[in-house]
Amino acid sequence: MGCFHRGLAFIAACLILASSAAAQDQATTPPPSNEAILQHLQALEKEVQDLRAQVTALKSASTPEPASASTPAAPPPAQALVATPGAPAAAPAPTGLAGLLGNTTLSGFVDTYYGYNSNHPGTLANSLRNFDVATNQFGLNMIELVADKSVDNTNRLGYHIALGFGQAESIVNPAPTTALDQYLKEGYLEYMAPVGKGLQVNVGKFVTPAGAEVIESKDNWNYSRSLLFSFAIPYFHFGASAKYAFNPKFAITTYVVNGWNNTIDNSTGKTAGFSAAWTPNAKFSITETYLAGPVLNNDNSDFRQLTDTVIAYNPTAKLSLVANYDYGRQPFDAPYQSAHEIPFALAKWSGLAGYAKYAPNDKWAFALRGEYFDDNQGLMTGTSQELNEFTATLQRTISSKLISRLEFRRDSTDARTFLRGPDETPTSGQNTVTLGLVYAFSSADAK
Repeated sequence: MGCFHRGLAFIAACLILASSAAAQDQATTPPPSNEAILQHLQALEKEVQDLRAQVTALKSASTPEPASASTPAAPPPAQALVATPGAPAAAPAPTGLAGLLGNTTLSGFVDTYYGYNSNHPGTLANSLRNFDVATNQFGLNMIELVADKSVDNTNRLGYHIALGFGQAESIVNPAPTTALDQYLKEGYLEYMAPVGKGLQVNVGKFVTPAGAEVIESKDNWNYSRSLLFSFAIPYFHFGASAKYAFNPKFAITTYVVNGWNNTIDNSTGKTAGFSAAWTPNAKFSITETYLAGPVLNNDNSDFRQLTDTVIAYNPTAKLSLVANYDYGRQPFDAPYQSAHEIPFALAKWSGLAGYAKYAPNDKWAFALRGEYFDDNQGLMTGTSQELNEFTATLQRTISSKLISRLEFRRDSTDARTFLRGPDETPTSGQNTVTLGLVYAFSSADAK
């Protein structure tokens, strides 16, 4: 278009000069004849037609032709890809696995280890230990697959299904009623009832609310499980729970379940209890859990009771501290008491564990655990004894999904219940070293 404007300016200048020259000639020459005027008009008309043709040609050259069916349209200018200010941006449609699952998340982990016991027991098993039982060999602790759809005040109905395979699952479900129950670590429905700020109700099989540790290695600070986790508390319950959060700092959960570690109850009575969680600030929290109910076969009057306290304190972003206290009591079954000549009518157990974790960065962490467990009536461990345990764990996060842990643990007892050598001589302690590898994955990473 710049050439077009310069051409018009040049033509206009020529016309002005021609007009000036004509005016000067008119002053010195006689007026033109009619025939001369007619010829001059015809010449001007031809010039106008030529100018119109030039303008049409210039417009055609500067305007793109519309795309035909066989000619791909030109891409829009870059400004067309920018959202109009104030207009809501359209959310990108989820693709791949995230788009297929919607609100459901698939996750899981593979947990393997190599264990060493300085006692070299002939059983090739660590005494009084949970999950990391095999020693002086490789072991598969657990493989877990989880499908989870969480609930809130918008999505009120959800579920949680966790399948487990390996040594840990065999200990959690040692004598399953059905084949499915052996591999079902958890399976429950969730419903967010429109009560106040939302009352979350779960029905099915779920892990116990008691304790400072959980079944999954990756969610604990140490690789091995504590004495309190192994003997003081249950693994799971089958029944219903209801949780209500009064505010971000305080929540109460109530439970009505069949009992301890049983999908099918052994009596008509039920175990009931509650958990009260108080988090006054980001550094401190305390959770108190109480459970009580019958656990003996066809006995609804003799109750097992458990109180569990977990206190967590994070003084800095790198240092975390936890304390866990358990106390339980239960009447002995009369036939069992008579057959084993047990002089106690009431069994009691208690224990205290302390944890410390220091993580200088997201790659390294160092954790310590020390605990004492008193099972003087021998109900939980099978022998009247007092146990002590100390564990030191070094963790290296190899990638965002692969965790390695190198751990040393010392167990001791006053009852000489540990085993030494091929002849399995009773001894008062055992030292173990364990190298664990845990690979975790989640479909949430694809979103």
